[in-house]
Amino acid sequence: MANHRTDPATGAHTALGIDVGGTGMKGGIVQLGTGPGAGQLVGSRFRIPTPQPAVPASVADVLGQITAELDARPEAPPSTLPVGVDFPAVIQNGICRTATNIDPSWIGTDVDELFSEHLKRPVTTLNDADAAGLAEVRFGAGKGVAGTVLVITLGTGIGAGLFRDGELVPNLELGTIELDGAIAEQRASAAARERDGLDWPEYAERLQRYFSYVEGIFYPDLFIVGGGISKRPQDYLPRLRLRTPIVPAALRNNAGIVGAALWATDVLAESPARATVLETARRAADREMARQAEADADAEESDGWDGAPTEAVAAAERSAGTAGEAPGTGTAGKTGDAVKTGKAGKPGKAGEKAARLRKKADKAVKRAAKAERKAAKEARAVHKAMEKAIRRSGR
Repeated sequence: MANHRTDPATGAHTALGIDVGGTGMKGGIVQLGTGPGAGQLVGSRFRIPTPQPAVPASVADVLGQITAELDARPEAPPSTLPVGVDFPAVIQNGICRTATNIDPSWIGTDVDELFSEHLKRPVTTLNDADAAGLAEVRFGAGKGVAGTVLVITLGTGIGAGLFRDGELVPNLELGTIELDGAIAEQRASAAARERDGLDWPEYAERLQRYFSYVEGIFYPDLFIVGGGISKRPQDYLPRLRLRTPIVPAALRNNAGIVGAALWATDVLAESPARATVLETARRAADREMARQAEADADAEESDGWDGAPTEAVAAAERSAGTAGEAPGTGTAGKTGDAVKTGKAGKPGKAGEKAARLRKKADKAVKRAAKAERKAAKEARAVHKAMEKAIRRSGR
């Protein structure tokens, strides 16, 4: 359970982001808002190899494992908030439309619905390059840049995120354009460089042709290069000759995780049709955290007797039993009722204390059970409302 709420001054809060890649699936807890640490991971990221074949059921299982690991951390956000997932395909209103770098069985799959049902909580998905671009424009190399920003990710394929004054134009598939008689990502991706054994000058020549072509179509104000290759910008960026400034991604390999978390919460809130639903989820999360804090405080205060009510009651009952014993015999009086009633059939003091403690303990258990049922009901209602809004509202 998270130990902090949304800060109204900075919007600081945490969210879960998960990046589904061709070789690995990795997730993290992301600090969002505008305060210190915004756009960074809280703690380390958690990675599991992508299952092979990467069919929907097996990917959903791994997604569940990653979410469970992150949820168990003390910094984790409340489970009433949605999880953001980036995916290596065109995602249109939660539906997978392409399968260039994933298993063909994904085409037509409602990825939002699949992951939401598997995790039992709201999940929103988007294209992986769009997620990386969101992170860079909000927190990284494109922060504060006006005009057109084009984020190109070089990895197994080529992804692209297009932004105009910070607004995303989703699902721009610039890895599938033609370059030198072939699909561009087969010639200029990071995987193509390794496959063809290219040194950096040779690879830079291919990138030059690719970026020059894209530049002539979009005339961007800034190129940002992301993906794993962004760790080595000095090997290829100085060799490129473009009109447009080109810089490496600032968030590097964490950009997808950060962007996915951002999409599921902050971008969701910016849509008027969906902001109310997210606010309902956050209020439910705050109520659940307050309930948990109250329960923890009650447990601490109960160190006198409530911390172990059964032991207190047992001690009182033992005392009551001793009071009802016949002097010098070590055994109970004439009947078992004598233990409970004492003299003249009236309840003994120890017996009364035991009864009061037992009654108080029973009430505490009932209150806790009622609160738990109420919290579970609220979580289910929020989950259904989030799923409905996610499916019906536009991105």
